[in-house]
Amino acid sequence: MLTEDELTRYDRQMMMKGFGQEGQEKLKKARVFIAGAGGLGSPIAIYLAVAGVGTIRLADHDTIELSNLNRQILHGDGDIGKRKIDSAMQKLKNLSKDVKVEAVAETITEANVSKLVGDCDAIVDAMDNFPTRYVLNRAAIEKKVPFFHGAVYGFEGRAMTVIPGRTACLWCIYQGRVTQGKFPVIGVAPAVIGCLEATEVIKYLTGIGELLTDKLLIYDGLNLEFTKLEVKRDPACQHCGHLK
Repeated sequence: MLTEDELTRYDRQMMMKGFGQEGQEKLKKARVFIAGAGGLGSPIAIYLAVAGVGTIRLADHDTIELSNLNRQILHGDGDIGKRKIDSAMQKLKNLSKDVKVEAVAETITEANVSKLVGDCDAIVDAMDNFPTRYVLNRAAIEKKVPFFHGAVYGFEGRAMTVIPGRTACLWCIYQGRVTQGKFPVIGVAPAVIGCLEATEVIKYLTGIGELLTDKLLIYDGLNLEFTKLEVKRDPACQHCGHLK
């Protein structure tokens, strides 16, 4: 049940066709795992929190550095040296008293990913490296939980939604390829891609709209172009090929 405050706070989104109080109650009951509290994790966490997602579990082992602040909008000058999850928890609680934030200061690995994700209803990729993304992709497939992928580089970005057993997964597309080293990024790129990922999560949880499945959305900020590439599930995929 929604409280009187929640009915007022979420009034505008409950006005949308197909959303209503039922959709808001679905968000309130949902538990979402966000891997990373940096450039992508910031807008994802902010917009899921203000949309009324009941529980957000954030995992990040890093501390805040000055060089993070051009894009990681959950954090500011006064947070330098703090753990990202502590800063994120404070900001999210300030945004909405309704949200429950579970902060985990751990590096995501094959050994702990299942425990970290726990019983969450969605796994959101806010990472900056592909090895960890593949760990999350495999965990999502094993748990049969949707996986929302996003990545950025410079003014560019990409996003995709994975529904285990039904759609192409991350490994189907990239086949284990990785990129290494420090890469350029301007803050507006993760803002765009993070908002798209949050949009996909909200659509999935409420059951409205068409998800970005079997499609890789490419964002070109310099030319302000969006391109959708059709992708296909690989029946021999190392991660999801065994699922029927």
